Amino acid sequence: MNARPIDQRIMLASANPGKLRELRQLLAPHGLTLIAQDELGIAPVAETGLTFVENALLKARHAAVASGLPALADDSGLEVDALGGAPGVHSARYAGVGAHDAEHCAKLLAALAGIEEARRTARFRCVLVYLRHAADPAPLLCEGVWAGRISTAARGSGGFGYDPIFWLPEWQCTSAELDLATKNALSHRGQALRCLIARASELCGEGPGSRAMRQRDEPDDISPDMAQ
Repeated sequence: MNARPIDQRIMLASANPGKLRELRQLLAPHGLTLIAQDELGIAPVAETGLTFVENALLKARHAAVASGLPALADDSGLEVDALGGAPGVHSARYAGVGAHDAEHCAKLLAALAGIEEARRTARFRCVLVYLRHAADPAPLLCEGVWAGRISTAARGSGGFGYDPIFWLPEWQCTSAELDLATKNALSHRGQALRCLIARASELCGEGPGSRAMRQRDEPDDISPDMAQ
């Protein structure tokens, strides 16, 4: 079956404004418009998966079915080694459903009180899933990992989530102190999206961009010195 161009709009299976802002900037050069699911009145699906992959698939399928559009889902979180990988898939609900970012950060800092710097290693992990249509039998899936440490106090006003306490030793700052372009060049989310676009290009035999993310078999119905 010949490939057909997708709708230039892609449904983001999230209402998180931070994720939307970062992903929109990353996709803008490729001529794709990202729409948050709440803009179309689509309620979020329950994240019942035990892994980032399971939750990303759940969210992408739900958004594609509800919108009739290609869907992109991001499931991501922070894994702290001294806490056995917590908060992990529970990162967005670590301090309770509806808690603010500052509350999540405060709870994490309290959990690490007295832990020396060498044992405060952590990583952000992001799994992105792209569905070309609701019945897509072969979702595109990519993962990105961003290593760092948990600081002892919040710093910076940029980013969202745990960014103010995610310390980057090679940059001597938190991810909340990076400008958006630099953060996207380094982050777990930026890594995953670049991987996704590259994989779409390989599968379709085209360059990156909107042409690279086509529906196939659809049913009829920066190192620190460079950025400074």
